[in-house]
Amino acid sequence: MKRFQISKEEYEAIKAAENETEDKRISRRLRVLMLRYEGYSAKEAAKIMGINRSTVYLLYKRYREEGLERFAQNNYAGGNHQALTDEQEQEILDEYEKKAQEGQIITAQEIKAAFDKVRGKDTGRGYIYMLLERHGWRKVMPRSRHPKSASEEACEASKKLSKVCWKPEKTCPRTPKEGCD
Repeated sequence: MKRFQISKEEYEAIKAAENETEDKRISRRLRVLMLRYEGYSAKEAAKIMGINRSTVYLLYKRYREEGLERFAQNNYAGGNHQALTDEQEQEILDEYEKKAQEGQIITAQEIKAAFDKVRGKDTGRGYIYMLLERHGWRKVMPRSRHPKSASEEACEASKKLSKVCWKPEKTCPRTPKEGCD
């Protein structure tokens, strides 16, 4: 006799729940249970569903412990895993926004330090970068050249005007590397 059995009533309830759900994760879990009722072993069910056999056993166990209602629900609370509320985050960023408007350079390390102080524990750098992106901040880098600097042609022309000694070594008192006036 198999250890884990599903009755006809349970199978009908599982099948109805599987037809009602739109979440593919829940549907997959329920189909594993349905395969068990249909006579497939855990190894066969794992192969059919494309999951590990130990996962099948965990699903069986979880179904027995939690029941169908809890088993057919999502276990995640949502995608918003913020450490502080939006208002608290905005309050911290407002202080730095004033400094940025005045022309001061603001670094992510400074914002991280303030964020950690309010939170009371260390926060990862990645979270700070996501926080800044979420609030519409962007990374600004200085230009590699001044916008009012001389053009490339003017720079090249000035290089041609430099004094170069083209005299033979005997007449020039300096070495060729030093150049002549």
